[in-house]
Amino acid sequence: MPFMASSSPSFSPSYSPPLTPRVRVAAYVIRRHPSPALLVFDQPAFPEAGTQVPAGGVAPGEDPERAVLREVAEETGLTGARVVRRIAVDGRPHPETGQPRLTTYLLLDAPPEGPEEWEHRVHGDGGDAGMRFVCRFVPLPLAHPLADAQDAHLGRVDQGWGAQREAAGRGRPGKACPLS
Repeated sequence: MPFMASSSPSFSPSYSPPLTPRVRVAAYVIRRHPSPALLVFDQPAFPEAGTQVPAGGVAPGEDPERAVLREVAEETGLTGARVVRRIAVDGRPHPETGQPRLTTYLLLDAPPEGPEEWEHRVHGDGGDAGMRFVCRFVPLPLAHPLADAQDAHLGRVDQGWGAQREAAGRGRPGKACPLS
């Protein structure tokens, strides 16, 4: 019997399956005293990356709470933070590549002691290995927006923390689902 092409998309040469989103977490690590401040970092070797919060991929089988603590420790060296709750799941694609991603934003309490600013070099063998991050706690509400609209969900933690973004006309990005 001769081979006959199927009309199924899996046999069509022009069919490309939908891309699976990269599952990620992002951390709002807040130091409460003496006044609320958010943990952020810059990468001196890549200033175009902008100021960011700790964020990264979730390993298969890893829950977001464990992943966010791992990412905070890997990117900043900060340990002892405590996960408070999930804030939102954001479905915005990567701003440069357009690749789909799902980012769960989590609120963490920072340990009360420790420096206000420090440098951290990433250890291990991941994609960030060897990178130098300059970490610091910045007062809330933020004076400047974060890269990739990472500050978009701060208003879900405290309404006053989102006021600066909304006043500047940046609002919240689309495709976000609040969790509380």
